Amino acid sequence: MTENATGAPAGSWPAVSAEVVAEVVSALSERLRKRLDGAAAKLAARPVVRAGDEWTVRIDEEAVLVLRAPGGTVRAAADVRCTCLLAPGCLHRAAAVTAAPLAEPETEPETETGTGGGAEPPPAPEAPAAPDAGAAQEPLTPAEAEAVHRLRRAAAHTLAAGISGAGSVVQAELLRTAHQARLLGLHRPAALATTVVTRLRAARAAEPDHRLADLAAAHRDLLDATTVTAATDPRTLRGTARQTYREVGSLRLYGLFAEPVVTATHAGVAVWTVDADGTLATVSEVTPHGDPAEAARLARAAADRPLRLGETSLAHRDLARGGLILQGATRTASGRLGAGAGVRAVGAAGAHWHQPPVARLWEVPAGAQVERALRAERTPYELRAAGSDLLFLDVTLLGARTVPGSAAPLLFADCAGLPVALLAAQGHLRLAFAANLALLAAVPGLRLRIVGRLERAAHPRLHLLAAAPAPESGPGPSLALPEAYRQRVSLGFDALQHADLPPAPAGPAGAPPAADLAPQPPLHLLARPLEQAVTGGRSALSARLARSATGEEAHLRTAGLATAGHLLTALRAAAADQRRDTFGRLRTDDHHAYATAWLAAAAYREELATALCAAAWSAG
Repeated sequence: MTENATGAPAGSWPAVSAEVVAEVVSALSERLRKRLDGAAAKLAARPVVRAGDEWTVRIDEEAVLVLRAPGGTVRAAADVRCTCLLAPGCLHRAAAVTAAPLAEPETEPETETGTGGGAEPPPAPEAPAAPDAGAAQEPLTPAEAEAVHRLRRAAAHTLAAGISGAGSVVQAELLRTAHQARLLGLHRPAALATTVVTRLRAARAAEPDHRLADLAAAHRDLLDATTVTAATDPRTLRGTARQTYREVGSLRLYGLFAEPVVTATHAGVAVWTVDADGTLATVSEVTPHGDPAEAARLARAAADRPLRLGETSLAHRDLARGGLILQGATRTASGRLGAGAGVRAVGAAGAHWHQPPVARLWEVPAGAQVERALRAERTPYELRAAGSDLLFLDVTLLGARTVPGSAAPLLFADCAGLPVALLAAQGHLRLAFAANLALLAAVPGLRLRIVGRLERAAHPRLHLLAAAPAPESGPGPSLALPEAYRQRVSLGFDALQHADLPPAPAGPAGAPPAADLAPQPPLHLLARPLEQAVTGGRSALSARLARSATGEEAHLRTAGLATAGHLLTALRAAAADQRRDTFGRLRTDDHHAYATAWLAAAAYREELATALCAAAWSAG
C-alpha cells in the first residue's frame, strides 16, 4: 500500500465498463455463477482502500483484490486482479465487477470536428468510429441484423426474468450482446441495454433514486429499438459512439438559467443559453462522484466555478444572468457547446426575459410548445434539439391544494385560463427547489414568467426550473428581486427570501376547483400489469392475470378503451403460453411472443398517455 492510500467507505468502487463485466462474468464456471449474487452483496459491504488509480479490497488473510481504474473507470478485464488460487476464473473478480457501478457509455471522451481544431481528448481505449451520415442511412448488413436479433433475445429474457430473476449472470449476458452490437457500430441499442442493466442494479439494491416507471421505460425503449421492421430507420440503431462537436462560427449567447445536475453517480451544473436566432444550447460541467449525499454540494460548487470556454473567468452562475460572445464555437447536435482549443470566449451583457431576443421564447403559444415537447419524446435523445422539452410560460399563481394520489399539496398556476400544476424539478433536499416552491405557494395571485420541463400527464404538469418577474403590463403583484439577481432566479440554486415576495393576500387561496381535475380514463389498469411484469417477471404476471385480468379488461372496454382491453388479453395469453421441452420442463429461452405482447401494450400506453397530455394542454 502506498503512503497516500486513503480509506473509502463501503461501496466506494470505481466504475466498470460494460464489456469488462461481460468478459469477467462469462469466464465463471456454472457452479460459481449460482453463487455470484450472494458473493457480490458480501463484497460490496467490505471496506475499500484507494491508492491513486488502484482500489484494493482484502478478501481474507491471503487473498487481495485490486481494481486498476485510470480516470475512475476499469476498462480492461486484466485490470481486475485477485491473488487467490482460483484467479483469474475466481468468484472474487466477478463479484467485484458486479458490485461496482456500471460506467455509462456517454462518459467516453467526446470528439470535435471542423477546420478550427479542438482540444485533444484524454486517452481512452479504441472505440468504433461513429458512422458518417451516409453510412448511417444504409440498410443493416446481415451481421448487424444478427447482432440486433441476439440483443433482442437477451432483452426479452431479461424482461421475462423480472427484477428478482435478473441477477448478475442475466445482466452480464445482456451486456455481452450489447458489447457485440457496439463493436458493429450499433451504438444506440447497446447504450439502451446498458441503461437497462444500470436501472436493474438500482432496483435490486433498492437505491433511493430507483423508479419502477424508469426501469419499465428502459425495457420498452430497448425492445422497441431492437424490433426491426421494414420501416425501421437505420440511424436509430447505429447512433454514434460519442458526441461530435461541429463548428458553428461566432455566437452571441444570452444566459437563461442554471440547472443543477444531481444523479446517483454524477453531479454538476448545466447553464441554458439562447442565441440571436432563438436556438438553445448548454454549457455544462458534470463529473462523477462517490457519495450521493454530497452530490448537491458538488453541484453548487460547480455553479461557482469558471466556465471551461476559452480564457473567460465568467462563472456558470454568472453566465445564467449574463451573456457570452464566442468565436470558433463548436456545438453538438443536442446543443452542448464545446471547449476546444480554437474556441475564444468573452463575457458580455445579458438580457432580461422580457427583452429581445430572449422574450421570443415566451411568444410561442403553450399548446405549440407542448406539441414540440411531445414530438421530441419520439426522437432518440442524441438527435433531439436542445431544450425541446422546456416550456416558457407566463402564469399567475393560484395557491396549493391537496390532490388525490399526491403525497404533498401541489402548487397550481393559471396559464391563459388553464390550471397547471407546478412541481419541484428535483426532490433532493439540499437543493433549493422545494423551499422555493413552498414560499411561492404562500402568495396566490403572484404573476411570474417561468421556465419548466413538461411532465407528460393527463392534467397539465410542469417541473419548475426558473422564474422571473412577469412583464410590467397586467394586474397583480410580481417578484421584487435584488439587482444582483438580474431579474431571474434559478430555483435549484437561488434561495428566494420573504423580502423578494409581496405580502400574502388575506383570505383563502384561489386553487382550482375539483372540477378542473376531472377523473381520467382508467389507464392504470393497463399500466399496473406492465410494471408488475417488470417487477416479478413473466411468471408473476401470468399468475396475477389469471385471477384478475378478466374484470380489468371489461372495465377498460366499458371506459371506451377497447384496444387496451384487447392488448391486456393478448399479454395474459402470451405470459401463460410457455412451452415445455420433451421432459416437461418449462423452456426458459422462448420469450419472443411474450416480449412482443408486452411491448405492444407498453407502446399503446405511451401513445395514449401522449394523446391525453396533448388534449389536456389544448383545453386551454
